[in-house]
Amino acid sequence: MDLLLKMLKENARETDAALAKQLGTTEEDVKARVAAYEREGVIRGFHALINPNRDEGMSVRAVIELRVRPEREGGFDRLATRVSKFPQVEALFLMSGGFDLLLFVKGKNLKEVAEFVSVGLATLDGVISSETHFMLKTYKDQDVLMESEDHDDRLQVCP
Repeated sequence: MDLLLKMLKENARETDAALAKQLGTTEEDVKARVAAYEREGVIRGFHALINPNRDEGMSVRAVIELRVRPEREGGFDRLATRVSKFPQVEALFLMSGGFDLLLFVKGKNLKEVAEFVSVGLATLDGVISSETHFMLKTYKDQDVLMESEDHDDRLQVCP
């Protein structure tokens, strides 16, 4: 991965001037490279990573594995595009193994996610089966630990 991309992934709020200094280049060069990455679709957006363990209004999140029947001309792409348009779907991946598609979804509550699976996904032509796993706690997401690293895991010893 390009060093500029790595630095932006670690801290997208870093200024162009600070990035240029760390890279040994000019601010204009950094701006031009970022703009080119955006035009080419390498950079798809910037966002804050929220710790779901500390978000009071947290929604229910689930991982859903889908076994699907690929289409003759479109393979998995047409169905994956259709599934990706549901507002509950946060991320969608083509996978190897026992299932074909891996979805990360969210809903206000368990009932909403269950309804999405039974009404939204299961009824789609080409969906053979699904398996849903509800997320209970997040330890790490996108290379970021969700709990502070200054936590002392040693056993407490009383004098």
